[in-house]
Amino acid sequence: MSNRVRLFEPALHGWKAARVAALMVLGAVTEGLGLVLLVPLLAILGPGPAGGLAQWLGTIGIPLTLGPVLGLFLALILLRVLINHARQMAAMQLELALVGRLRSRAWQALLLCDWRVAMGLSRGRATNILAGQVNQAGYIVNQALTALATFMTLLGVGLAALAISWRLALAGLIGGALVLLAYRGLRRRAARLGESMSQTYGRVLTRLDEGLQSLRVIKSLGSEARAIAELNADFAGLEAGQIEFQRGLSTSRAILQLGGAMTLAALVWVAVERWHMAMSALLPMIALFARSLPLLEALQQSLLVWANGRPAINQALDLIGQAEAAREPDADHVAPPQLRSAISLDGVGLHFTGQNEAALTGINLSLPAGSMTALIGPSGAGKSTLADLLGGLLSPDTGTIAVDGQDLDPVLRRAWRSRVAYVQQDPVLLTATVRDNLLWAAPTADNARLEAALRDAAADFVLALPQGLDTMLGDGGRRLSGGERQRLMLARALLRDPALLILDEATSALDAANEALIAQAIARLKGRLTILIIGHHGALAALADRQVCLDAGRISGS
Repeated sequence: MSNRVRLFEPALHGWKAARVAALMVLGAVTEGLGLVLLVPLLAILGPGPAGGLAQWLGTIGIPLTLGPVLGLFLALILLRVLINHARQMAAMQLELALVGRLRSRAWQALLLCDWRVAMGLSRGRATNILAGQVNQAGYIVNQALTALATFMTLLGVGLAALAISWRLALAGLIGGALVLLAYRGLRRRAARLGESMSQTYGRVLTRLDEGLQSLRVIKSLGSEARAIAELNADFAGLEAGQIEFQRGLSTSRAILQLGGAMTLAALVWVAVERWHMAMSALLPMIALFARSLPLLEALQQSLLVWANGRPAINQALDLIGQAEAAREPDADHVAPPQLRSAISLDGVGLHFTGQNEAALTGINLSLPAGSMTALIGPSGAGKSTLADLLGGLLSPDTGTIAVDGQDLDPVLRRAWRSRVAYVQQDPVLLTATVRDNLLWAAPTADNARLEAALRDAAADFVLALPQGLDTMLGDGGRRLSGGERQRLMLARALLRDPALLILDEATSALDAANEALIAQAIARLKGRLTILIIGHHGALAALADRQVCLDAGRISGS
């Protein structure tokens, strides 16, 4: 069984799917029975044989008179209405269950996959899948269920037609099958169009994401017109694809209606002129064929929508499969190293897929517990990559990383991350309160612990805000200045009570006053925990016990 099938299996199996299938069958049966009853009704209303249907009604105790037959007809209609309502609700529950599971599975797969794989994923593609294609998958599955229900109803209509006139029913069945076969090319075209539209939609989301992040740069460069034109070009591509798809739907509908009318006319002529069929049988058959045409049209439309949307589902499943294949091992049962001696790197090397040169080569380094080390070097030298190795986000391709003599294998490496705190150059804060942002690091922390972390990080300005810890920070923390956001990030990091604190260019974008405040906070932490400072220069680097220079992925001095 393929990965794609296994991903859908849990949501598509079970009582929800069984209930939908059962209701589809019941709906088809009641549809067929209701149409078959037209024969005895017409026989009662006018001359013409009722055939074996009268005998069947008699065996179940229903006389061949107008009142009982009409009552049975209305009862079947009511039953079918109730069954179809229940089927639609069950199908919606199945659809929502599938979409919810698929979205949860995608998000979980991205969060739990290996950092090296996560780094290589396009953020625009991932956003497109999580925000758009998973929802589209729900719509496509709805269309698939609609197609199946329509097919079951067609089957019920076909069985009813067979009960009245097998020759005419067989001729109609052959005609309907030929119509569906004739549209195979249109369905393939819809699939190609869907793949193209999915790619274009992904580009639109990527441009929007990049544009919102780069709004200041776009305006400062005077590039608004170019940004608008590029996005409008992609929108035009989406519109053209949607128009093309709708044109295909409309064309197929027109051909089906014309072809169906011609087929019906031919069958009626044959039934009257060649087979001399009685009106009491012919009129119900005409009603059955008239009922079949819109069903056949709905089936064809659902198949076209499925073909058009299937590429989006495949892309979502491919991303989930890629991320799940790189899932990190569970480390909940493993105690992390405490870092009482040192972190040691011995002959460590790392090479990213798609890059010509290794990111790191032959790294030998030791960070004693309680020490403060500054890792310096030019941009692109591999400093952040080395920090990711020390922090347990990456594993080396060659060499070993050990904490207190314990090699960080994949399980222990993930456990080690619980003892590491990371403060990066760009502050990442939620659109929430100060308290909510801090509790991400320590969900059970009380006010006293939160306030202590704020003071240690020189971020106790928060306590003077109008709502204190419950102050809303706005979108991404925009209510605070850059320096205030960075100090709040440091407080959140300290709440983890880390053994290793990594400061990756943490003050490079700050003014001298804020840099000095953070430097003073870090100076007070000296000796309490192991600190790695990444940066070219500045007040933080000056605090270090030693400096290690990294150049082109190699240590060039310390």
